[in-house]
Amino acid sequence: MPAWLWIVIALAVVVAAVAGWVAWKRTRTSRLRETFGSEYDRTVEQSPSQREGEAALDDRRKRREALEIRPLTPEACRGYDEEWRAVQARFVDDPIGSVGEADRLVERVMAERGYPMEEFEAQAELVSVDHPEVVQNYRSAHEIYGAHGRGEASTEDLRQAMVHYHSLFEQLLESDDEEDRATESTRTERAD
Repeated sequence: MPAWLWIVIALAVVVAAVAGWVAWKRTRTSRLRETFGSEYDRTVEQSPSQREGEAALDDRRKRREALEIRPLTPEACRGYDEEWRAVQARFVDDPIGSVGEADRLVERVMAERGYPMEEFEAQAELVSVDHPEVVQNYRSAHEIYGAHGRGEASTEDLRQAMVHYHSLFEQLLESDDEEDRATESTRTERAD
């Protein structure tokens, strides 16, 4: 076979390999964007490069997959829902106390579901895999709660923190099991 033919074959293999790599990278990026939503943008922005940001998200996904996240029982959901209503009702008289209780309540629900409760950012990262649309709310609420301790948050900020905690709280109470979803729907209809 002539040398030029070997060169053409080698070039075709290189072009195919590059095209395959580009397609894989696009697919990976698309999958990560779909999985993480705005959390993808946040993580990539805070990383030295897109590749490192995407690797961090992949690592986060793998750490989450290693966990056994459990749905709550309908009884636990009802109990937590009652606790939330009590915390919310106390907000008018004790905004900072209520926000602190909301923070602890969300952490208890996360712990019961099986999320590790080490440090805050690790929690938020793992929650972002399952609830990417509200993890920023969780970060914002936690930040506002901390800001109040430094005298930097108003009552309106605390109200917003409660709204943020509630959005994650509601998602954490959602069940992964179809029967539990039907029970949850019935419970909500009865509450209305």
